[in-house]
Amino acid sequence: MKQYQAKNILNVAIAGHSGSGKTTVAEAMLYLSGASDRLGRVTEGNTICDHDPEEIKRQTTVSTAVAPIEWKNYKINLVDTPGLFDFEGALCEAMRAADSILITVSGKGGVNVGTEKAEKAATKNGLAKIFFVNGLCEENADFYKVFEKLKAHFGPSICPVVVPFLVDGKVDCYVNLLEYKAYRYEDRKPMEVPMPDMGTRLEGLRTAMYEAVAETSDELFEKYFSGERFTPAEVILGISQGVKSGKISPVFCGDAHSTDGIDELLNGLIWLVPHAADKSSELGVDVDGEPVEVSVNEDGAAAAVVFKTVIDPFIGKLSYIKVVSGKISSDSQLIDMRTGNTERIGKVLMIRGKRQEEVDQIGAGDIGAIPKLQNVSTGDTLCAPTRKVTLEPVIYPTPTLAMAVVPKNKGDEDKAAQAILRLAEEDPTIRFENNAETHQMVVCGLGEQHLDLIVSRLKNKFGVEVELEKPRVAYRETIRKTVSVQGRHKKQTGGHGQCGDVWIEFSPCESDSLEFDERVVGGAVPKGFFPAVEKGLRECMQKGVLAGYPMVGLKATLYDGSYHPVDSSEMAFKMAAAAAYKAGIPQAGPVILEPFGLLVATIPDDNMGDLMGEVNKRRGRVLGMEPDKDGLQIVEAEVPVAEMFDFSTFLRQATHGRGSYTFSFVRYEELPAHLVDKVVLEAKARGDV
Repeated sequence: MKQYQAKNILNVAIAGHSGSGKTTVAEAMLYLSGASDRLGRVTEGNTICDHDPEEIKRQTTVSTAVAPIEWKNYKINLVDTPGLFDFEGALCEAMRAADSILITVSGKGGVNVGTEKAEKAATKNGLAKIFFVNGLCEENADFYKVFEKLKAHFGPSICPVVVPFLVDGKVDCYVNLLEYKAYRYEDRKPMEVPMPDMGTRLEGLRTAMYEAVAETSDELFEKYFSGERFTPAEVILGISQGVKSGKISPVFCGDAHSTDGIDELLNGLIWLVPHAADKSSELGVDVDGEPVEVSVNEDGAAAAVVFKTVIDPFIGKLSYIKVVSGKISSDSQLIDMRTGNTERIGKVLMIRGKRQEEVDQIGAGDIGAIPKLQNVSTGDTLCAPTRKVTLEPVIYPTPTLAMAVVPKNKGDEDKAAQAILRLAEEDPTIRFENNAETHQMVVCGLGEQHLDLIVSRLKNKFGVEVELEKPRVAYRETIRKTVSVQGRHKKQTGGHGQCGDVWIEFSPCESDSLEFDERVVGGAVPKGFFPAVEKGLRECMQKGVLAGYPMVGLKATLYDGSYHPVDSSEMAFKMAAAAAYKAGIPQAGPVILEPFGLLVATIPDDNMGDLMGEVNKRRGRVLGMEPDKDGLQIVEAEVPVAEMFDFSTFLRQATHGRGSYTFSFVRYEELPAHLVDKVVLEAKARGDV
């Protein structure tokens, strides 16, 4: 593939609801452009974009794939994305690399949650939007019904460009409203045919197009509503400007399986969507944290952002980059602004699915990849030493579903941990920790399918078999009463004996650990043994007396005792303190504390009742609510951590994927009495008590 300038490069992400045909549309584009010699099928596992073994097995996209094509002297970098919400991180990567987004919509299913989420993501990231209504050759497909839904959801910005002419409910030909020409497809080739008589429908579609054009400028708005007609040149220019400004979202249609209408879509892309050069600059920050503009300039200092990382146990690391300024070649030396390291580039690659082709350079506005950058991570900025700047990284969603990882084979714990960390390098929506309190390895992802994919990849890529189980809750224990007890340790051996005797008052306090004090008078316990007493208590507090959880909120005051001038030692007083702890804490009204977190959920207004009921069911308390944009509500509540395990699954089902939430620890509260026995029994079963 030859080198292209930014003015001839288009970076287009393909997104939409699961099953709307994103990968099939990409495959049709690859085939028609000559980038592929066959039309792959998802069901046959032979597509260019879905090349990962997991994607072939599941017959669905799970990660971002890049596939450049050439069309009429333009390079179009297609960035295919998953439609399943569990793999939303890949959509975020594509949003960072693309300048526009092609949203596929099923001709049967119409506008779904995935359609809405893709449109919102594009709007949030300032990307131009194009809709493609797919699958019109399938039975029960209805373009005009889908088109009306698009208008209802996204307003007057929806602009028809290519529409079908139907005969007996089936597509007879496609009408391009911009060219005012009609095409029929035979053997995947378009043939121009006379314009069909569409009656009042054609006038309605042209009105929708004119309304969208009128929204692009005050001048065109006044002209339209004064009754004047637009010239063809004004329509084409108005739509192009409207698409680039985000005021117009053109609608194309066709069938990716048969490739009908795909050529019209490709033509529409190069006519209407912004080229890489149209994005005049990106905002970054310099070494002092001051904002700077980085222009899309092929002759400028090099600056690129890493938007995706692939790690293979055998091949190594591959960093996908979007070059904003300058060019990157095999002899470049770049600074990683996160680490400060100088990275020497060995070679640069053009990626098409799993195929790699070495190229001379990657220029401004283009997408490529660099192998073997071991210390470079997704989101890093690579730039020339002459102009150090940090570009906007990839912004990922927060993972919310946590599960404990249990290796099937004993001794595989370290191997599993290292493998998950490698996967997290590739997929930053994976969070992993080795919880010192619960002694569990915990992995957190975006949903059940995401975690299932992690388990599968651990086995297939790293040879580690694991199971997932519900993670334990990190409870605490404390006391509610004040008691005074004696702790005594006396042991006689052949030589020196051991003698330690203390009187300690245990009382509740607000501390997160131990508050140690002394009011010993008359030297009953020498000062030199005070640290040993404190140390003995701190060690005992690691395990409470009810369920073996750490003790908090404990004040211990050493106020009396006795010692032997020969047999007393630090060890003896440490043991005496432990004896006092074991005797006193059961008398001091011990209780179990459970962690509470702050839930901030964003949900559709229609689901308010469902959420309120669920929070109450999970022993939570609603703190308040306030309206958000787009008909959503933000609800805040405090909920026990123990009740949040499957909340992400509930929210996704209740809101059909429209809801989202964050959850963060707030404090500990006393566990209700009716739940104490259950927690204690579970601890005993594990041998913690």
